[in-house]
Amino acid sequence: MLLTGCSNSPQTKRHSAGGDTPGVEKGAADTVPKAVMPKKDSSHQFAWDSTSYDTSKCYIYLTFDDGPQNGTMNCYHIVKDLGIKATFFMVGMHADDRALRNIVDSIRDGYPEILLANHSFTHANNKYHYFYDHPEMAMEDFLKAQESLQVPFKIIRLPGNSAWVREGEVRASKLVKPVTLLLDSLQYNVIGWDVEWNFNHKTARPVQSVTSMLKLVEEAMNRGESHTKKHVVILSHDRMFRHPEDADSLYNFINTLKQNPRYVFETITSYPKLKTPGSN
Repeated sequence: MLLTGCSNSPQTKRHSAGGDTPGVEKGAADTVPKAVMPKKDSSHQFAWDSTSYDTSKCYIYLTFDDGPQNGTMNCYHIVKDLGIKATFFMVGMHADDRALRNIVDSIRDGYPEILLANHSFTHANNKYHYFYDHPEMAMEDFLKAQESLQVPFKIIRLPGNSAWVREGEVRASKLVKPVTLLLDSLQYNVIGWDVEWNFNHKTARPVQSVTSMLKLVEEAMNRGESHTKKHVVILSHDRMFRHPEDADSLYNFINTLKQNPRYVFETITSYPKLKTPGSN
């Protein structure tokens, strides 16, 4: 099934480095739950660590797609200010000038609280059927993004499609199955999503209210409707939060979830049963 959540319409593709929301400041990094995250070591900036889980907790993986864009740094500062972890799936061709490259560098340097991941180089040029009908070409597109963005681990989200590749699992629609098999052969993980914060494709403004999003997350957790029980991946997009009032909605959404003692925010590296991806 082809999904439209990751569409890059021309009206919203143009991005800038000046998207920070007034009043949203950088904050302290969060207190790291014991043995739940990858860690830096003295030999390499990025080190993959084994993960253990507290069975009394529910894990939330907040993800942002399509950066760097106008809105990326709003998301970054909100995440840092609230002391939670998040993953940014970025597009190689969006980093087309020094300011945008600096945004990518900021996301990469935010590790381990913030994770940079691969969302392709071209975003399929929004021609998804053509892109996935040529799986070798699509694979090369992901490899180009991995190199150009200096993505630290082999973690990918497909443009416009929710698919999963983990240890012993390839779950994908007929359209994207060929490229997921190729990525699997290269030891990549492919990450889908469970709950999507939709946006208006003309204005790039969020569709659901904070209250609606909180209900969706709670239902996914309580009804076991996520891909993995007690683990919920939330999809959103950087450009949704470029306006101050929308950035406030993101802040309130995260802050409310954070108040629930059952919830633990993690980066995708802590998702269960990932193939241990070697760093680049």
